[in-house]
Amino acid sequence: MSHIAATPEAGKQFYQAYHDQGKVVMLNLLKFKTVADYSGLEHLDPGKEISGREAYQLYMEATTPLLKAAGSRVLFLGESAGYLIGPQDESWDLVLLVEHGSVAQFVAFAQNEDDLKTAGHRTAALADSRLLPISQK
Repeated sequence: MSHIAATPEAGKQFYQAYHDQGKVVMLNLLKFKTVADYSGLEHLDPGKEISGREAYQLYMEATTPLLKAAGSRVLFLGESAGYLIGPQDESWDLVLLVEHGSVAQFVAFAQNEDDLKTAGHRTAALADSRLLPISQK
């Protein structure tokens, strides 16, 4: 089973747990499709076959200015070859840490019309993902 988007229940739990925590950092673990799948996303289709990694790059190019405008920032973007401690049969292609000043900033970013217009690149790119909110104690 893959996980690409949050469920309404998970969104509610996230808001309840973090809405008064101040800054929240989102740990993104991303696994790309070999070939991006633009089925149902023809308005974003680049017109040629591209990899999931390339589709995610299109998403990041469109999203980074929106993140900055919302007062958020990418703290870290890197690759991983597998766990030192953890399941040896599980791996992630890209690890991303994004800091948001508050849950309200994250929600504003996630509901931004311009982001929603290009979020399909993310959907086309990903075979699986995890998004783990982290707050400082």
